[in-house]
Amino acid sequence: MLTATKTLPHVPIWRTLYRVNKIADNPIPFLNEGTKHLGDIFTSYIGPRKVIVTSNPEYIQHILQKNNKNYHKSKVVKEVLGSQLGQGLLTIDGDYWLKQRRLIQPGFYKQRLAELISIMTAETNDFCNELTRQVAQNPADDVLKLMMQLTFRIVNKALFSTALDNDKLHRVDYIITNLQKYVITMARQPYLYPWLKLSGKVAFYESLRRETDDIVYGIIKERREQKSAYNDLLDMLINSRYEDTGEGMNNKQLRDESMILIVAGHETSANALAWALYLISQHPEVEQKLLEEAATVLGNRTPAFEDLPNLQYTRQVIQETMRLYPPAWIIDRTALEDDEVDGYKIPKDCILLLFIYGTHHSPKYWKDPETFNPDRFSKENLKDLPNYAYFPFGGGPRLCIGNNFALFEMQIVLATLLRQFTFSLQPGQTIDLQPLVTLRPRYGVQMNIAKRIMATGGQQV
Repeated sequence: MLTATKTLPHVPIWRTLYRVNKIADNPIPFLNEGTKHLGDIFTSYIGPRKVIVTSNPEYIQHILQKNNKNYHKSKVVKEVLGSQLGQGLLTIDGDYWLKQRRLIQPGFYKQRLAELISIMTAETNDFCNELTRQVAQNPADDVLKLMMQLTFRIVNKALFSTALDNDKLHRVDYIITNLQKYVITMARQPYLYPWLKLSGKVAFYESLRRETDDIVYGIIKERREQKSAYNDLLDMLINSRYEDTGEGMNNKQLRDESMILIVAGHETSANALAWALYLISQHPEVEQKLLEEAATVLGNRTPAFEDLPNLQYTRQVIQETMRLYPPAWIIDRTALEDDEVDGYKIPKDCILLLFIYGTHHSPKYWKDPETFNPDRFSKENLKDLPNYAYFPFGGGPRLCIGNNFALFEMQIVLATLLRQFTFSLQPGQTIDLQPLVTLRPRYGVQMNIAKRIMATGGQQV
């Protein structure tokens, strides 16, 4: 029996109406303000939708883990995001989600990931060779754009081997970026749909989705017709069989899961790497420690799977980056039935926003939360951290299936890039947040990039 005894603080609807466009563009300042004045759980409106917002780790653990069966993805995710990406692990719920998770999970076991490390290192090395030639002609570039290119190449090779050439890669990247903007508009400003339809924007976005369908279905068709074995994730998906029927996935299921892996497998890592390079450029002492660790662990070698546990400080830099700039900055859920947490009633059908960015920046759980300090994530400093005070990959049964893939990839990329290049922020630019489905730097991160000079004795400076 529910024993709700507390009243949820709330933001009056009139306070959201007069700045509805600002909130739609960037909800983070509004959510931060609500958290500051009302506490770590409150109700508000985001566009026309009434929501409960929380950044409290205890409440978040209840929703994602302890009573997770009562909380499903919201209609916004299922209908808006699902209409573009398909019905894959990111957008489905219930028995079908569990069935798909069990089928796909073996592809992300550490033993399987160890086989993909060579793809990560090879693509990163090729990218560095190309970047060397580029910066000799023009040292200025946007590292967000560069990291998008690199992580897209890695996930393409891991998923499809050699199926997408550079032209198709760039095209799919363009399409995904535009579809993400459409998804966010529909999530935050659904009342704009009639105008978007009349103006031809909806038809434009639909044509982009069909274009990606043609590309991915074409790869699946070609693969099914071939008898050769490929050491990639698509082969694993095609050859996987459901325990109850012994059958494999049909082409639509393969398309949907492939699209989820493409989007989730490059966007989040690219954002985190761009933010990491920005932060490192502002903290030369961190950069020096990273170089010393790479020199000690790797020498002049390319990173291997067995090196990754020893690149501990590199991992801490990535973890601290994802604390300050979590790629998945918010999670939404809908309550299937009435619930109660710490005396607060959670009504049936209510939308909950689990404010990851707010939790990661809360002074309740982090000392000097706005300061970049990778030492927070040393083993000794993590002992007293509450559960779910840090959850960049979500949590509970729906913990991101690709979390280890992403962490290994980012360790390899950072260790390789920093040994070969220096990155200095171009003066006068604005670094700002752009919270779309993932948290991007709004104007990119414009850097001057140069080959790192080798001093006498082989030391990097």
